[in-house]
Amino acid sequence: MSKQKITGKAFVLGRNIDTDQIIPAEHLVYSLDDPEERKFYGRHALSGVPDEQSGLPEGGIPLVEEDAFESEFSIIVGGPNFGCGSSREHAPASLDIAGVEAIIAPTFARIFYRNSVDGGFVIPYESLENLSKEVETGDELEIDPEKQTVTNTTQNKSYKIRPLGSVADIVNAGGIFEFARKEGMIDVKN
Repeated sequence: MSKQKITGKAFVLGRNIDTDQIIPAEHLVYSLDDPEERKFYGRHALSGVPDEQSGLPEGGIPLVEEDAFESEFSIIVGGPNFGCGSSREHAPASLDIAGVEAIIAPTFARIFYRNSVDGGFVIPYESLENLSKEVETGDELEIDPEKQTVTNTTQNKSYKIRPLGSVADIVNAGGIFEFARKEGMIDVKN
C-alpha cells in the first residue's frame, strides 16, 4: 500500500479521456530526457480535452495556465475508461511533469494504468463509484491509501477507493525499474 497521503485540488474530467487528449500528438516533439524540453509536456498536459469532457463550463480553466509549466491541481478525478487510446507513456509522464500526483477514476485503460505505475509517474486509484459526478474542480481532496478513502474536505464527504494491491510496491519504489533494482532483479553497478 502506498503509505503517503496525497492532498490537493481536484481537476475533474469526464469519461473516456484518451491519451491523445491527455497529450496531443503535435506536442510529442520534446525530449523527455532534456529538462528544458521535458517541461513542455507539463505545459500541454490535457490540452486536447474538449470542453464537453472537461467537467467545466465552456471555456473553463485549463489544467496548466497559459505560459506555466505546472498546475495548481495535484489530483485528477476522471470518469470511466480513463487513459484509453494509444499506448504512449508520454500521457502519464505529461501529467506527472505538470505536477499531478494521483488520478482517481472508476476504471482505467489497462495500458495507461500500467504505464502510470511502471514509469513511476502518477498513482492511479480506482474509486468504487464515479466521483467525477460528485467532486467539482477546485475541491480540496485528501487520499488516504491506508484507510482506502478519498475525502473531499471542501464538501465534507468521504468515498472508498480500491487498494493498490501488489502494484503498491512498484509505486513506492518509484517505478518498475527502481523496484527491480531494489529487489535485486537488475544488477546495480557502482
